[in-house]
Amino acid sequence: MNEIFEDFLIKDDIGYYCRYGDFYIDAMCPVVKNIISHAHGDHATNGHKMMYATAATFAFMKNKFPKMTENNLEVITFGRTFALGNVNITFFPAGHILGSAQVLMEYQGVKYLYTGDYKLQEDATCERIVLTQADILITESTFANPAVSHPDVEKEILKLKDRPSNIMLGCYTLGKAQRLTALINDLLPEREVLVHHKMYPVHKLYNQLGYKSLRYTLYNRKAMKEGSTNKIYLVPPLTFNSYFKAKNVLRAFASGWERLQRQNDIEIYISDHVDWNDILYFIDNVQPKQVWTIHGDGRYLKKHFDGKLIVRDILSA
Repeated sequence: MNEIFEDFLIKDDIGYYCRYGDFYIDAMCPVVKNIISHAHGDHATNGHKMMYATAATFAFMKNKFPKMTENNLEVITFGRTFALGNVNITFFPAGHILGSAQVLMEYQGVKYLYTGDYKLQEDATCERIVLTQADILITESTFANPAVSHPDVEKEILKLKDRPSNIMLGCYTLGKAQRLTALINDLLPEREVLVHHKMYPVHKLYNQLGYKSLRYTLYNRKAMKEGSTNKIYLVPPLTFNSYFKAKNVLRAFASGWERLQRQNDIEIYISDHVDWNDILYFIDNVQPKQVWTIHGDGRYLKKHFDGKLIVRDILSA
């Protein structure tokens, strides 16, 4: 086994920095070279001298940052290896949202796998996650808790069936909204999906770039008030929270977080992250020598693998 560099990827105030290739992953402030795992706002920012991401990630970013220019973007296709410094890098689908990537980095014979956000559950709207082996697994640990087990997605969506009312369904604009639209289209075809104006262009991009044709219409107040009470109106979190006194609708918010289910009429537990059993399954398939945790609490993983596998938080600068 070649030497593992404990500081291969470190967390600093900007993001995750690799000194051996002189690049960042998911930097939050402008840097010279930045790899972007996916287009959610807590991972994707503009203004870097060079950016590396999938075509879908850049498309979503251009929707958010209309002044983005092409000359500092390098589109990376899944499975293609490129080099930054002495580090060879390959993207693999992460299954989180359309275009989301795991970042496999190889340096001096050692493979380091940065998951970004990822999920194992079925999702017809994005690429299925690809399992690949690595020596070091750098995994998000949002729900790395034995108490967390995501329920069956279809059963959760069917909670919306036979409700004698229109429904306001809160969800994140990118990824979750499109996944919910596809699920409602397939499992509740009698329901009409209306989408908030901020979601509308993202839905259009999913129809252009994705794997599933979505059926939806842009929200307007008249459509919501007239006709059959068969509407499900998808809204972003801020809009959902601002309509906490909305009348003549049932309220639901699709999330894996229990706190976001409080005071709603319907509980919808749908997450785009791995739960405890998914993480264990993933680790078993990656077969790492060490696990470094990010974006959450790794204490339960460390306890679970005590004496069997090194588990620690990623080093901070």
